[in-house]
Amino acid sequence: MLTQQIHDYNVHVDRNDVFWMIPVKQDALEVDFDDERARLRVRGLDVFDDHDIANSLTQGLGIPTPPIPPIFPVRAKVSFDIEWNGAIDTAQINNMSQQFQGTFFATQTTIKWSSEQEGFAFESEPPNPARNVISVFGREQNGVFFR
Repeated sequence: MLTQQIHDYNVHVDRNDVFWMIPVKQDALEVDFDDERARLRVRGLDVFDDHDIANSLTQGLGIPTPPIPPIFPVRAKVSFDIEWNGAIDTAQINNMSQQFQGTFFATQTTIKWSSEQEGFAFESEPPNPARNVISVFGREQNGVFFR
């Protein structure tokens, strides 16, 4: 339930109104499409804990229904290590009418994740591929990049 959420880590909306996305160091990402593997490692990323999605999307103003009180964001750091390993299935998509095409791999994936802020720290359990429902990575072209 939305009203029971107690942490929501975000980088906030940038000046172009893009949210939940930021650049990372180039060496944070390794991709090998031939071996159907990828890895994203980020350490000590500065974020905000907005408490819940409602405060994240309203910049700390909360919402009236369901009643979510306004909560000021708290500075925090997160770290994560995500590994996509070996394709279980592959999808090739080519949609000319919407100018979209790509190759996508459903993979066995693990993630190790942690956060820290004043008065609170969290570390995920050891990575376990059995807990994964589905994970996909791929290469796509769309819009002005569509060929």
